[in-house]
Amino acid sequence: MTADLTIDLDRLMGRIAALGRIGALPGGGCKRLALTPEDAEGRALVTGWFRDLGLDVHTDVIGNCWAIRPGRSGGAPVVMGSHIDTVATGGLYDGVLGVLGGLEVIESAIQAGIETERPLAVAFFTNEEGARFAPDMMGSGVAQGGLDLDEMLAKVGIDGVSVAEALAAIGAAGSHPVGALAPDTYLELHIEQGPVLEAEGLAIGVVTGVQGISWSEITVEGQAAHAGTTPMALRHDAGLVAARIAAEARAIADAFGPPQVATVGRIALTPDLVNVIPERAVLTVDLRNTDEARLQAAEARLFAQAEAFAAAEGCRLSRRTLARFEPVAFDATLVDAVEAGAAALGLTHRRMPSGAGHDAQMFAPRCPSAMIFVPSQDGISHNIREYTAPAQIAPGVRLLAQVALARAGRVDQKGQTE
Repeated sequence: MTADLTIDLDRLMGRIAALGRIGALPGGGCKRLALTPEDAEGRALVTGWFRDLGLDVHTDVIGNCWAIRPGRSGGAPVVMGSHIDTVATGGLYDGVLGVLGGLEVIESAIQAGIETERPLAVAFFTNEEGARFAPDMMGSGVAQGGLDLDEMLAKVGIDGVSVAEALAAIGAAGSHPVGALAPDTYLELHIEQGPVLEAEGLAIGVVTGVQGISWSEITVEGQAAHAGTTPMALRHDAGLVAARIAAEARAIADAFGPPQVATVGRIALTPDLVNVIPERAVLTVDLRNTDEARLQAAEARLFAQAEAFAAAEGCRLSRRTLARFEPVAFDATLVDAVEAGAAALGLTHRRMPSGAGHDAQMFAPRCPSAMIFVPSQDGISHNIREYTAPAQIAPGVRLLAQVALARAGRVDQKGQTE
């Protein structure tokens, strides 16, 4: 299928590097939080590359952007995509590889004179990371009907700015309505963001689905008091309750065993002084599992224990859901096609679930969707040291091209669909 299609790896890596210079951080990596001026600059660069190829570029009301190369017979496009926003300590490859890898597939097909029956498209989606606005996968979730547009536009970020205000500030909102991008197929190339492929010496992860994600924010209200004069038995220490909740999250992961994971990523204490008992604590808890029933059990145990810890310390507790997504299984036929393509290209591979959330999980309920993983050095991601070597990226892009062209219906030299 792709023997006559040449991936220009230097061009792809050059684009990854150029985008990485926007929001660059000392020591490597970059910071392009969603809908910030840095994100706006990144969007302009990428859409400029889209237009340079003569693609039809579109943007919807929440800032999702896609570019289409028409097919011979029209119809719904085969979409390759991901995101270009990052966390505050992001690397160069997370999300970006899926967008620029998809662009490379389309440009290589144009240069080779390869036509397809269905259109081919490449896309990036707003606020996949959830680092500025919760929940994550916001843009793709809205586009595919999994999240309500008005509710998401009203979300306020960590800097006190709403999504609607941020969209307006950088001019990222387009005119296309929610649901304007309705793919025939959705494919996402991504770095693994974990250590499995590297540890096993494999080139490709054939992703079977995405584990469920539960993000909660817990607030504990106690009483500020002097650290030296208040007896331990008479304290209402919000910080202590937060610490016990954090320890309980780890205990849950240990007790449930793999694939359960639990993370307390943020803790803020008030008044945050060395000699004052905290009167308020706000913390986040991230629980994930591939099994919905087990994820619910983990949530139930965490929330019950959190209430018990607060009551024992004479504190008040409240919580709110930041994000909640059930586990998603990708289309079995498309997963099989990814695996068969890897085998045909002679690439070592294994089936595996994704431990991270991805835009693909928002498309999966609406159209056949699948993901391709390539290795991450040392399993590191969401870190300025994030790295995947060009020699490891190239097989993933070739496999993406193989599957995408097959799904789009490549036209042979006699005008017949292969």
